[in-house]
Amino acid sequence: MRIKRSNSLKRILLIYTVFGIAIAYMESAIVVYLRALYYPHGFHFPMKQIPLNIAFVEIGREAVTLIIIWMVSLIPFRAFKKQLALFMYVFGIWDIFYYFWLKVFINWPVHILNWDILFLIPVPWIGPCLSPVLVSAGLILSALLILKYPDRFGKKLLNPWEWAGEILCAGLILLTYIYQAGNVLKGEIPVYYPWWLFLTGFMGGLLIFFRHYIKAK
Repeated sequence: MRIKRSNSLKRILLIYTVFGIAIAYMESAIVVYLRALYYPHGFHFPMKQIPLNIAFVEIGREAVTLIIIWMVSLIPFRAFKKQLALFMYVFGIWDIFYYFWLKVFINWPVHILNWDILFLIPVPWIGPCLSPVLVSAGLILSALLILKYPDRFGKKLLNPWEWAGEILCAGLILLTYIYQAGNVLKGEIPVYYPWWLFLTGFMGGLLIFFRHYIKAK
């Protein structure tokens, strides 16, 4: 059922903020159970090898979570740019509050730079907790600007060259996450995160977005 257009943006954002926080609670609760089973003395590297059938279930759960967030983001708006912006907003809320709930439940991460397994598709994503939090903060800020000032963005949000730049920057960030994947899968401990590459991709993506936003004023 589509939310009535009379509903204000603030009301929609409130609803989807609660939804994002709730999804984060479920995600973190599942991780608490997994860690109790496979890391009873606290999460640490090297990464434990879990049964293949359980790994497939976990990968499927991650994929389904993204599908759920995307599908509910289609409800309030007809325009693609607003739907994508709402997905970005909920994704950011979900990711940040995931760590909030883990801190509440098991007092983890102890430090914002603690290494974490961020994602499993198609290989384990490994990085300090701070990096996805920064990405999520950027997604939330960008989403709020798109939703508040939609006339500054085209039907497809950005032009083709800007999309190409954003995809390249996202690829650089992804590269930092899979940089240690091979070593971790071999049972080794991650020791180096290429922050310089992450910041290049992160700041580059923000620069492209805000350049478009400012030029459209």
